[in-house]
Amino acid sequence: MTNNSFSTVLKLMKLKVSVAVTFTAIAGYIIFSHQLSIDILYLMVGVLLLASGSSALNQVQESPYDAIMSRTCLRPIPSGLLSNKQAFIWSVLFIVSGSIILYFAIGSTPMLLGLFNVLWYNGIYTPLKRITAFAVVPGSLVGAVPVYIGWTAAGGSISDTTILFVGLFLFIWQVPHFWLLMLKYGDEYQQAGFKTITNSINAFTLPKIIFVWVLCTSFSSLIVPLFLEELSLWFFLMVFSLNLIFISLFVQMAFNSEKPISFKRSFIGINVYMMVFMLFLIAFHLI
Repeated sequence: MTNNSFSTVLKLMKLKVSVAVTFTAIAGYIIFSHQLSIDILYLMVGVLLLASGSSALNQVQESPYDAIMSRTCLRPIPSGLLSNKQAFIWSVLFIVSGSIILYFAIGSTPMLLGLFNVLWYNGIYTPLKRITAFAVVPGSLVGAVPVYIGWTAAGGSISDTTILFVGLFLFIWQVPHFWLLMLKYGDEYQQAGFKTITNSINAFTLPKIIFVWVLCTSFSSLIVPLFLEELSLWFFLMVFSLNLIFISLFVQMAFNSEKPISFKRSFIGINVYMMVFMLFLIAFHLI
């Protein structure tokens, strides 16, 4: 495979998104097991392949619309680097490989959760985006499932209270994360025929709605330390301090109408916040 071909496949995989998905799965494993083991390597490869396959399949499904938007027109299919058939073959290869690795190296439950996520993302959420502007709410389940994959890979039950609240945090976090994208690219999505929140709610009100979801995300993260195996005051205070910084960032966005919203600052902020919180959880369970 040439360098250009390799780069094309990486774009098809949506590598940044797939790595983020894999990270949350690893976090789930560590939160339950309190350790690093060789199984994490199998988990990482399996989840990365499944996420990559789902992303590739999504690009096959949405290639006609990707070609319309400047944000996505350079993806492998609309740019002509890959045909729909080639991209579909890659997606099947990734999904089958990831499923086999998870099943034989980890177990059936993580594999089934992974396949459920592919089905939900590509079979439910992707078509739903063209029907309702609020597709992101059921679609946010996709962001929560990977942490359950990691948790069950380590031997945990999906009904355990700890992972339910970690999953709830990731579920809620997805909504303001996605709607921030709509503030930036809403017009492009509308032109491509997608239903967007910006078409239903005016630009003045949307930042305030996003702020409400930010508060819900913050509250959900503050609940998590209360349902860990060991209560820790210092850990709760760390999470509380992180949330003060997080909320202050969005107060200005929601209520300062005189200053333009900084999409880059807000979007980076909400992603860094999630990453730091999950790193806090990982560190707490490894120490």
